[in-house]
Amino acid sequence: MFLASSAKPIDDNLKNLVDEIEAQNSSLSVLAARQFRYSLRQTPIELNIKEPRQFNVLEEFIIRAAIEFQPPPTEDELASVLGLDSVFIKTTTTTLRSLQTLSPTSPLTVTAEGRSFYEKGSVPQPPYPIQIYAITDPLSDNITFQSESLNETVINFPDLADFITIDHTIADIASLPLEAIQKSIQASNLALHVPEEGKIVTSYRVLASTQKIWRKISLFVMFDSLEDKLTIQIRNGKQILESASNWLEVLHTEGKISFQTLCKLSTETIHYKPEAILKQKNTEIEARLENIRQKALEAATKAGKKVDNSIVLAKAVQLRDGQISQVFSEVLNSAKSQVMIYSPWGNQAIINEKSLPLLQKLANRGVWILIGHGIARQLEDEDNPIPPEVEKKLRAIKTPDGLPSVQFFWLGDSHVKEVIVDQEIYLCGSHNWLSYRGDYLPLGESVYKVTIPYQVKEAYEFLANRFQNHAQNLWHNALENRDFQLAVQSLCLWGALGMEDIALKEIQQNNWLELLPVWLNIALQGLRLKNIQADSVSFKTALLLLSKVSLEEVFLELLQQGWRKVIGAIASHNPDAALNLLSDEVWAQFLRLNIVKKSDSPSGFILQHT
Repeated sequence: MFLASSAKPIDDNLKNLVDEIEAQNSSLSVLAARQFRYSLRQTPIELNIKEPRQFNVLEEFIIRAAIEFQPPPTEDELASVLGLDSVFIKTTTTTLRSLQTLSPTSPLTVTAEGRSFYEKGSVPQPPYPIQIYAITDPLSDNITFQSESLNETVINFPDLADFITIDHTIADIASLPLEAIQKSIQASNLALHVPEEGKIVTSYRVLASTQKIWRKISLFVMFDSLEDKLTIQIRNGKQILESASNWLEVLHTEGKISFQTLCKLSTETIHYKPEAILKQKNTEIEARLENIRQKALEAATKAGKKVDNSIVLAKAVQLRDGQISQVFSEVLNSAKSQVMIYSPWGNQAIINEKSLPLLQKLANRGVWILIGHGIARQLEDEDNPIPPEVEKKLRAIKTPDGLPSVQFFWLGDSHVKEVIVDQEIYLCGSHNWLSYRGDYLPLGESVYKVTIPYQVKEAYEFLANRFQNHAQNLWHNALENRDFQLAVQSLCLWGALGMEDIALKEIQQNNWLELLPVWLNIALQGLRLKNIQADSVSFKTALLLLSKVSLEEVFLELLQQGWRKVIGAIASHNPDAALNLLSDEVWAQFLRLNIVKKSDSPSGFILQHT
């Protein structure tokens, strides 16, 4: 038996967070958790920012003449053409030169910056200064900028640098090229350098010496029973610091950090505790299945009767051999919104011309189908992997809106065979759902059909958690490679799990607006299945993102269609909720993006669908 949390080397003020981590992810067990401090470097800098203003008629003519006349004119030549006193021309050109719109010498030549402003119908205003702070973080090896100064606080935790060699070499901010500063300011989400709007950081200077600021972080050593490996996480509060965590993983792999000194974890604990956790996790699964068997046996004893080789109970039925396939089909056919299957193996004998039409029939009704498979701990170790042609056929099953209805993934490291339908019916036992041959020869297999609510819920939460973890991993890979198809898979998996809000949050946080039409189709399916309420906050959040969409986006037509369908679906059941979504700001965006016609009104648009 492994150590209870009270016996683990866990700092007292981290115990609640440890409990939360383990509750949210059943495959993770926190072996140690400790708080440290490390130092950031803060440098105040002053920016000079130039913003545009609309040019006047004379300025426009001078700039246009400097661009179009060949050869470029002088002030006197231009004054002669316009019939004006050259004083007026020279006064204006002096102003334009001071704004770096015209080159400093005659004849009149427009600078690259001046041409950029001119194309937007403007000229720059005189630059103005603003103070911000450059923050150098040695753990992320990154420089960010923020408008407010970090507070200098006293933190009495151990210094991480006493245990791990941290490179505190600070980049000389003053020596960085302006382009690097501009890019870092944009990456820091400060609306100070926005070239597309004509707002430009033209120069910068360091105002004072660099200041050391202490920050509190938490270090977690965890065992992942699904991956069968130790992982390290660095967190700032609940936020995972990915780059710092990855860096410590590398140091641990290279043998450059000691868990004994860092987290007070002994070598024996590191070696034996993961093994105990794996045994305990497997025991939990077996105990859940054994509990079902025992309840069926107890109820059968009380009932005292058998019918057609099955034990009929109020809440469970034990099925054998040929009965399994028939009940399996009946249960699948009854699905209204979700089917979840786990099977260690799969082959073409069961995923064939008989089962594929059944799955397509479910897809036509909008039912999500989640299939996990795999028995080995690593995909490359599978002795009988799913044939590629089988996976291709399953992924080809689409909903009426073109979404992949079947979410089919290798999860691995499980010999449990389970089916859960609509979180109401649970099938479990010795039957291999995707590689069954019992139709041809009785194999002595048995399956329990369970409708006991708490047992169905327990089984669902365990399997759903595995799919949720896989969705998160897919999303991280999609972000890293900007892989649209991987992103769609993770969104659909979240949608199948009823986690559309998480999918939208990730789209918003990563500004991946191209995925909005996909999310709208997922939300549309949720509305039809009544898994999403018409007044869901997610719709208001999604509508706020419309202001970020330009008319040049390649996905604009799909976005237009998606919002028409979603608003129509909401209006058909709840006109008031649909009308409440169409605020003045939202309606202005609908008009701008041509989602509605100029002749439409919010009430008239809703009326079309009621």
